[in-house]
Amino acid sequence: MDALLTNFFNVGVFKQVLPFLLEGLLTTLGLSVLVIPLGLAGGLAVALLATQGNRLARILVAVYVDLFRALPPLVLLIFIYFGFPFLGIDLPKLLAVALGFLLNNAAYYGEIFRAGLASVPAGQMEAARSTGLTRGQALIHVVIPQAVRNVLPDLLGNSIEVIKLTTIASVVALPELLRIARDAQSLVYNPSPVVLAALIYLALLWPLVRWLSRLEHKNLVAE
Repeated sequence: MDALLTNFFNVGVFKQVLPFLLEGLLTTLGLSVLVIPLGLAGGLAVALLATQGNRLARILVAVYVDLFRALPPLVLLIFIYFGFPFLGIDLPKLLAVALGFLLNNAAYYGEIFRAGLASVPAGQMEAARSTGLTRGQALIHVVIPQAVRNVLPDLLGNSIEVIKLTTIASVVALPELLRIARDAQSLVYNPSPVVLAALIYLALLWPLVRWLSRLEHKNLVAE
């Protein structure tokens, strides 16, 4: 037990590396605030094209969704950051990460939004149009709000996964929480910094997980 505490839960190491890990946490939070709205916006656009677009648009969206859901996000990020310079496109780290997350997340959020849009009865659109609203206005004010409410647990669950997925930004040396923890581990020759990073992630995501559980329970009761 003493060996376990010394190597994985070393309080002295925790105190030594905590300030650095908090800096990494700020980067993780900033990255999450950037990529989650991008993914939501991209996913909504994908869903609208899949449900409201013409046949060609629906085919292209289906290919896009299948491709980026099948492609590992780590491989995608490596290709964008290390491969694009060979095409003459040298992206900053943050922009490369944002683009990689956008392409990947829009595919997943798009399927969630598509399911939400499909869950709204067609009569809602017809009723909105009968009041004088244009198709676009009916989508914005009537259909999309109902669709979001119907799939809110899925959107929240996917957002939690996105926050955890920000750890792959370490592959391009972006100083997010896990990257800082691994660097600290190499300096102190002790895995406690990585354990502390895991505890920070737990403290960050636990309230969101509890909120997700409550939403899922509420939906089950409503059904």
